Amino acid sequence: MASTVEPDYKSSSTPIPAPAPATAVVDYFKFDVILRFLLFASSLVSVVVMVTSNQTIYVPAPLSAKFRYSPAFVYFVAAFSVSGLYSIITTLASLSAIKNPTLRNKLLLHYVLWDALILGIIASAVGTAGGIAYLGLKGNRHVVGWNKICNVFDDFCRHVGSAIAVGLFGSIVTLLLIGLSAYSIHSRLPK
Repeated sequence: MASTVEPDYKSSSTPIPAPAPATAVVDYFKFDVILRFLLFASSLVSVVVMVTSNQTIYVPAPLSAKFRYSPAFVYFVAAFSVSGLYSIITTLASLSAIKNPTLRNKLLLHYVLWDALILGIIASAVGTAGGIAYLGLKGNRHVVGWNKICNVFDDFCRHVGSAIAVGLFGSIVTLLLIGLSAYSIHSRLPK
């Protein structure tokens, strides 16, 4: 009689495939909070530096240079004041989204739209203030005969230039916020 050996299915050398792990959605809201805080800090610094940019020189009569004498600089202060307020509100919303994950999907689309609007406002403010600052630095003798003033009002021009540089950093931070929100939306879409 031939012996029959039954195969041992329990000790098979072929591994049983494990179930595929669920795709994990990376939470970018912590980075969002950091970038929104940077936007607030850059907005605050831009406004403070621009508002404190004034200088008076004494020639036979006192001459003053103040930010409020230029509509472009006033627009810059207004735009970055709005940006600072917006960043406070959205930072608080992002903090609440970290604590309550059901808010995240709704906030992301709103963030992309509102961040793009804020980017347009502050980028135009940086551009207009930068154009006037460039005229103050170089003048325009060829067309309208405007003389440069930064050789006379050097402290004023340094303040304005610093405010514009920090404002440009705020614009870049806002651009990063838009990219982060768009990437977060993209990563949440079904594959």
